[in-house]
Amino acid sequence: MLNTKLPPAQTKKIFIVEDEGDMCLLLNIMLQEKSIELEHVKTIAAAQEYLKKEEPSVIILDNKLPDGLGVDFISYIKQNHPDVKVVMISGYTPEAKDIALENGADLFLEKPFTREQLYSSIKELLN
Repeated sequence: MLNTKLPPAQTKKIFIVEDEGDMCLLLNIMLQEKSIELEHVKTIAAAQEYLKKEEPSVIILDNKLPDGLGVDFISYIKQNHPDVKVVMISGYTPEAKDIALENGADLFLEKPFTREQLYSSIKELLN
């Protein structure tokens, strides 16, 4: 059995940028741990406002958002918050994965993914 418990001392805040309510609820359920603080917005503009005030440990970023593509937002995150880890989540297309990684995403998760995949990905980024 894979140990998927996230290290509480290293996990401060996970910021989710996802516009689909069902996916956001699923992410919240998957990440519901006492040691994880979760915040959520639905647009790139709201994410930019949030990042002016906060510095999360990890950003879980959807690609198709109402006001743009997450892959295009990665470079903004990395330029302004170089220590923040970015996990791009999207339906798999080779182009989206390649662009996300080229733009600085630390990881790409194809939808649908399991709780174990999500936990192990975040744990890997925080170690």
